[in-house]
Amino acid sequence: MTSTASTPVEPGYRVLNPATGEVVETFPTATDAEVEAALAAAQSAFESWRATPIEDRAKVVSRIAELFTERADELAAIITEEMGKPLSQAKGEAEFCTDIFKYFADEGPVLAADQEIKTFSGGRAVVQKLPIGPLLGIMPWNYPYYQVARFAAPNLMLGNTIILKHAESCPRSALAIQQIMDDAGVPKGAYVNVFASHAQIADIIADPRIQGVSLTGSERAGAIIGELAGKNLKKAVLELGGSDPFVVLDAADPRALADTAWDTRMENTGQACNSNKRMIVMEDVFDDFVAQLTARAQALTPGNPAEDAEGTFAPLSSRAAAEGIAAQVQDAVDKGATLHAGGVLSEGDAAYYSPAVLTGVTPEMRAYKEELFGPVAVVYKVASDEEALELANNTPYGLGGAVFSTDTARAEKVAQRLEVGMANVNTPAAEGAEVPFGGVKRSGFGRELGPLGMDEFVNKRMYFVAD
Repeated sequence: MTSTASTPVEPGYRVLNPATGEVVETFPTATDAEVEAALAAAQSAFESWRATPIEDRAKVVSRIAELFTERADELAAIITEEMGKPLSQAKGEAEFCTDIFKYFADEGPVLAADQEIKTFSGGRAVVQKLPIGPLLGIMPWNYPYYQVARFAAPNLMLGNTIILKHAESCPRSALAIQQIMDDAGVPKGAYVNVFASHAQIADIIADPRIQGVSLTGSERAGAIIGELAGKNLKKAVLELGGSDPFVVLDAADPRALADTAWDTRMENTGQACNSNKRMIVMEDVFDDFVAQLTARAQALTPGNPAEDAEGTFAPLSSRAAAEGIAAQVQDAVDKGATLHAGGVLSEGDAAYYSPAVLTGVTPEMRAYKEELFGPVAVVYKVASDEEALELANNTPYGLGGAVFSTDTARAEKVAQRLEVGMANVNTPAAEGAEVPFGGVKRSGFGRELGPLGMDEFVNKRMYFVAD
């Protein structure tokens, strides 16, 4: 296949244990012939999969759901080694995939049902939700199973077929998902994992057999894929970065709420798109809140994510990721921010960065506008609800946000004005297979999960029968 984009330097598909810096296993990148075979298989499978009754597709998707829980221990061990996720969180991720596939298997037939609409000229008008064809999914390393599940489950139910390009650092989990699909009875070609290069991705998007592309990843990757999709007139869903506000207007127990904020921020070692990356706290609560965060950070020591011992923290996904966030924090400190705890980069090749608490961040610092994709709690002090709201919305991102108050009406008044795709009151984030996920502004566009998850890659065909 001919390349339609410049080829960046790529490390290739490999398992690199971030706890040790050791390359455990490498995998060859797909040949152009293998990419062509995947495209042909996806197109061929689409013709029969789309014609399979949705109730029969649901039986296959239900079996996928079961296998994620049956194999949860094995799946967890894979990603703990691949990207450093603490073992208990890794198992929880695999089991959450069961919830997602089961939700779409159970609810899919209703969500995809024809919708009759009122007409004023006689006849019968119906909006049908029909599959559109083979899709390309480009998935990230931070949630290697969950990200795939929320893309694959609704589209397999709809009758679309999938070519899946996973992150280069997640080859074993990519192959484990392919095995689940095969064992669950997904027809050959209806779900195809491909270890494609960046140049091959451009060719796949340009191929007329591909009808859409979904990417979860960085803002930079989203801009590249969005441009390629637009150039080739392909539907795209982009779930990109975030810098979500966690607004505390008041608290009956500031330290207890700080515990909630800390546990949320440290989930997946801070490597979550919708993590609470900016904690915006009212001045009368601020000192107690920061003191509790600092105490929690100071109590942690580096640990082996496979052992997942209490009181330890895991590595980031890579040494480069750890060095990157260390540079962002150091830039803030150099320009006057206060580092209350943590912020120590480990020596050697491992990817440990001690969880940090940072205050005094101002607009000239990188940490003010950039996403901090790691274990750093940035806390801002504000004096009014309006100041909190202005700061919450002063970001190029718009993924999610949360507002806390003992007065729910007060919290709702602020949350209603958040410029985000997901606004929450008195909880860090509503979660569940039934809850739509996605953002606005530079956090991307489109929605996954819930009823909206089956509303993206569809032909919403108008079907009219005259009297």
